[in-house]
Amino acid sequence: MTFPVPRPRRAPESTAGAPGHCPARAQRLPGPGHRDPHNWDPARLRAWYVDGLGWGELYTAGPVARLRTGIRFDVLEMPAEAGLALLRELGPECVAALGGGTVRLLVSAGGAQELPGLLDWLQWGALVPELRALGTGGHIDAPLPPGPPGVPVLPVPGAGAGSQGAAVWLRPPELGGEVETALPGPVAVGDGRGAPSLSLVRLVDAAASYCLRVRMRRVAAQPLAFS
Repeated sequence: MTFPVPRPRRAPESTAGAPGHCPARAQRLPGPGHRDPHNWDPARLRAWYVDGLGWGELYTAGPVARLRTGIRFDVLEMPAEAGLALLRELGPECVAALGGGTVRLLVSAGGAQELPGLLDWLQWGALVPELRALGTGGHIDAPLPPGPPGVPVLPVPGAGAGSQGAAVWLRPPELGGEVETALPGPVAVGDGRGAPSLSLVRLVDAAASYCLRVRMRRVAAQPLAFS
């Protein structure tokens, strides 16, 4: 039995400049400093929170690692569109994460129980139900640790709410620092350099304002219904 001998293969010709050629697709290799969020395995994730931040009493391992609230910090939650606009206004002292279409702002422990009273005192009352708080007994999904400076970490594609990789830090806490002392609280304290930190009152007032603006803009964009 004989077998046909295949012809020698020719070296592929360059397609640069050819119709349909896409240089951008040909250069999709990650650049220096790129980090794939999938590379953060459970051991490395735990090390960043427990060893790096000292949040051992907050960190809960599982299919989705979580951080307990009400111990070292509480959390204000607001829709992502309003939260991102708020962060553009505020200074860099905010610690914030994004996950499941929600921006989460870390505030001092006890801030969650202050929220209803502050909204009433600031005359917002029940106008902004989108602004919520998590305190004692609550938890948030542990956001993926940040990448190198200047390299944003995006949520893992296809990761829905309640799955690891859906939450990322927008403004992460500093490793080795006393994160809790600089979080917004009832009274603005100095940041050690003479400048006052952000108070919880100012943060709640600004957050409520952006929540209402976003809702009104969405209502205005809806087509009018005629009966």
